[in-house]
Amino acid sequence: MSDIIQLLPDSVANQIAAGEVVQRPASVIKELIENSVDAGSTSIQVIVKDGGKAHIQVVDNGCGMSETDARMCFERHATSKIREANDLFAIRTMGFRGEAMASIAAVAEVDLKTRRHEDEVGTHISISGSAIVEQQPIACAVGTNLSVKNLFFNVPARRKFLKSSSLELKHIISEFQRVALANPDVSMNLNHNGADIYNLQASSLKQRIVGLMGRHMNQQLIDLKTDTTIVKLSGFIGKPESAKKSPGEQFFFVNNRFMKSAYHHKAVMNAYEKLLPPDSIPPYFIFFEVDPASIDVNIHPTKTEIKFEDERAIWQMLHAAVKESLGKFAVVPSIDFDNQITFDIPFFPQSAPVSPPEVEINPNFNPFDSDGDNRAVSFSRSTSGGGYQHKPQSARGWQELLAASRNNEFEEQPRQTVMHHESSISSAPQEPTTSPDSEQRFFQVKGKYILTSVKSGLMVIDQKRAHERILFEQYLISLSNNRGIMQQELFPVTVELSPANFTLILELKDELSTLGLDISNLGHNTIAVNGLPANIKRQDPKVLIDELIASFREEVSHPIESQREKIAISLSKAAAIPYGRVLSVPEMQDLVDKLFACQHPNVSPDGKLTLSILETEELDKRLKA
Repeated sequence: MSDIIQLLPDSVANQIAAGEVVQRPASVIKELIENSVDAGSTSIQVIVKDGGKAHIQVVDNGCGMSETDARMCFERHATSKIREANDLFAIRTMGFRGEAMASIAAVAEVDLKTRRHEDEVGTHISISGSAIVEQQPIACAVGTNLSVKNLFFNVPARRKFLKSSSLELKHIISEFQRVALANPDVSMNLNHNGADIYNLQASSLKQRIVGLMGRHMNQQLIDLKTDTTIVKLSGFIGKPESAKKSPGEQFFFVNNRFMKSAYHHKAVMNAYEKLLPPDSIPPYFIFFEVDPASIDVNIHPTKTEIKFEDERAIWQMLHAAVKESLGKFAVVPSIDFDNQITFDIPFFPQSAPVSPPEVEINPNFNPFDSDGDNRAVSFSRSTSGGGYQHKPQSARGWQELLAASRNNEFEEQPRQTVMHHESSISSAPQEPTTSPDSEQRFFQVKGKYILTSVKSGLMVIDQKRAHERILFEQYLISLSNNRGIMQQELFPVTVELSPANFTLILELKDELSTLGLDISNLGHNTIAVNGLPANIKRQDPKVLIDELIASFREEVSHPIESQREKIAISLSKAAAIPYGRVLSVPEMQDLVDKLFACQHPNVSPDGKLTLSILETEELDKRLKA
């Protein structure tokens, strides 16, 4: 029997490694930018087309490579970062495993031009699917210019699962932001389809944050700085009013390497306890500086997870540092003992006579009488000193009250009258919950659920999800007809966005216009909202745009048939009736009627249940004595 174990060819091994290293165009950009940073570049330019699926180019002015190094960088496990195993515990550079360039070259067409400062000519290498196509000398600038075309051209199954250009651009922007935040001293530029998304000059960390996230962030940052023997913490956290319901502005860095950590995120959130509304997340940009020997950066293929030697101690230090920063900048309420506060307390001498307090009653008081003179107790402000005084009133009418009780007049009062008065009291609007009525079929609970009786029991409808389903199907009809009904704004509303969100909203402009959302470009990351869809009842276009972008950027777990369908889902979620809004009976009736006129009334556009029925048997069990 012949041997069955064989050594894999390099091309096959590279494609297997590419499955971990190169997941999407953003993975390529991450590896190339990190290589440029490790090369000592002071200027990095990133150019992408079609969300990186068609073309990726990274140009830097770093140290460049010799002819031999340019060829060796495409070999597996070839790196300049480490020499022996112990070097893994003292890593301060980004890429170190030597798989990135080989993996990229295995699944794309790569064109490399590089030159060192001391060399007169550079090196040009072309590779397609791990095969060398061309290698020759070339005249080029100092540094490295690397182009990646037709990603996954030889792996059709992988290319098929790439998302839309806008979604791939979102991931590219996320990776670009992480590297740009960690290296504010490096000038960086991101260009997509010929238009600049970011053009960042070398600056301080705060200026880099403002350049990436938008000018609104300038007044929302609080300085964070703590120095201990275990860890040094620095960076910025956001004020509570800058918190948003969707994540995206939360960054941890360990020795300038981006890190994801739900454990440390909880430390930050606990520090904001009772300062934020529910489900809100504040922005933060926090940098950890620790001994490289006390962390392991090689526990995850993408190197976004890091293992600390003493996580609990760092958690406590992070929590305390955030609390201290919030208190130092008067975000957390504190007592100022140095401030001289005076109170106007009336003087009461010891020799003054003391009399017990008196309470006056009006025996003729009737809580159901609308007479203006019907008062229970009367007070008047004292003009001679502090405090209040009773108005002198005589206790009149007690004889009639006594006689009435003896004649049992109250017992002779019809029971239905008393019940009427009691119901008039209990039906006072104490919370957004409708009270039962003989002709009313729908009741709202806590501004969130609509209850109605059905043959099998009690139906509970989620008002927001139900409205999402209604709007979603209406938007699909508008998209199929290429015509939506628009309600023009009397005064256009200007909305300033971050560069990433500005680029995204402009890409969706045509589809949004079909849905009735009219947007115009004012430049400088600012748009004007000229009109809204006629079926939207939200009064603040800024909130609508923010929620639309946040919803569109969310990862979806179910397959999306088209880009237009995802836009319809995002807009329906942003424009739906929010929780907490009190609905009238006709509004609830209209909502339920429209819901059951939909093709799929049982689920929202993102697959969540819109209604549930409590069976009569279940209600009987719950109320069983």
